Amino acid sequence: MFENAELGRTIPKKEYDRTLPKLRARMVQAEFALKAVRVPVIVIISGVDGAGKGDVVHRLNEWFDPRGLDTHAFWHETEEERSHPFYWHFWQALPARGRIGLLLGSWYTQPVIQRVHGNIKNDALDAAMLRISFFEEMLVDDGAVIVKLWFHLSAKMLARRLKNLDNDPRTHWRVLPVDWAHQKLYKKFVDVSERALRQTDTEHAPWHLVEATDSRYRDLTAARIILEAMEKRLARADRNKPTRPRSTPKSGFPYVKQATILDQVDLSQSLSCKSYEKKLSKYQARLNALVWAAYQKRMANVIVFEGWDAAGKGSAIRRVTAAMDPRLFRVVPIAAPTDEEHAHHYLWRFWRHLPANGLVTIFDRSWYGRVLVERVEGFAHPEEWSRAYRELNMFEEHLSEHGTVLTKFWIHISKEEQLRRFRERESVAFKQYKITAEDWRNRENWETHMMAVHDMVAHTSTEYAPWTLVAGNDKKFARIQILKTLCRQLERAL
Repeated sequence: MFENAELGRTIPKKEYDRTLPKLRARMVQAEFALKAVRVPVIVIISGVDGAGKGDVVHRLNEWFDPRGLDTHAFWHETEEERSHPFYWHFWQALPARGRIGLLLGSWYTQPVIQRVHGNIKNDALDAAMLRISFFEEMLVDDGAVIVKLWFHLSAKMLARRLKNLDNDPRTHWRVLPVDWAHQKLYKKFVDVSERALRQTDTEHAPWHLVEATDSRYRDLTAARIILEAMEKRLARADRNKPTRPRSTPKSGFPYVKQATILDQVDLSQSLSCKSYEKKLSKYQARLNALVWAAYQKRMANVIVFEGWDAAGKGSAIRRVTAAMDPRLFRVVPIAAPTDEEHAHHYLWRFWRHLPANGLVTIFDRSWYGRVLVERVEGFAHPEEWSRAYRELNMFEEHLSEHGTVLTKFWIHISKEEQLRRFRERESVAFKQYKITAEDWRNRENWETHMMAVHDMVAHTSTEYAPWTLVAGNDKKFARIQILKTLCRQLERAL
């Protein structure tokens, strides 16, 4: 790939001055047009050290309207970043719909550098590139435009540039010892980078090789590539523009009566009050000790609660949190997404709530809304919720590889028990806030929800993140089953 780079390409100053005004006008027009159709643009700035990547970012901030740009430089990992899964800080940097994100450094940097220094083998590099390809495909499927720019210099030109910068008192400060160290590893870096680029040069997110010897050629070429990608996306948006408003999609699938995984849950299980109180004290004390042990070992813990309306998620969460020091946990209730959350990929709001090492986050409902309520109610189109199973599994695999303990509960109750609890809530004054017209409406789709839960468990109960189906008709039994499962999960991890 790099052998085919057109080295030494230049643009005369007169041509540069003549071209730039029209180019800048088109760039700003495209920027505002994409803002209107709420398309995010992700520009990855990569390449050889000394190729002027920082200068390119500076030019792009001049030529676009900088109010619509978000620039992120990924240098050395901070302690906060190390305390979260690898992709966590990249998710924080992804631009909202209608904005342009310039990423100086990216998800490519760490695996490439690790391979250059011999910390990983080619098979690990290849696995990282496969994951990156899926990550980028997921973002493009969600509507993003990804532009990947590799700025290239020959080894000879790189050495000359570093020497000139180092010898000039005005620019000497820009050359660090690490720059010379990287220059010595030039061939290894280029070989590893070429392997990475070949594997991730995909139709949905191709690489663009930019020869960086001449700064005018480099800057104009980068701007033209970004502009072309933006205008291409705008043309596609115009072709796909509906002639009349599109109605809300209907339910994700018709209901066909059949046996489900939930039918295997024995809802007759129960506990006496005396046995419950004894077991509650026992498992809360054990969980308290285990959570502190996980804190000492800097092991993050994520707990997911899903289940039917009135299944007892809230009361179960209270029994779990009663066993923990409040400084160690956070409960995140998931409702309809806010405007800010709507402006990002649906997984964005979950990534941002992940706990740091040693801490606990409890999700009251979760990312599984994409394949449950959004599927059943038609808020997500079939192609969206169908591909979500793979996206959710990959998300949870990231957590598992970081060392996060992930425990997922579906609290199951019978349709008859739900009706009894609904009526109780209506009749008891201090419980009336818990019952809404939405709850009754959801109940009408019980069988359809049942099939969605069946598919969810079948597709996303993995070795690293299995589902625990909780028998919830008896709340006392359910709470003890949940506490016992959490203790076992932590004991196994510790």
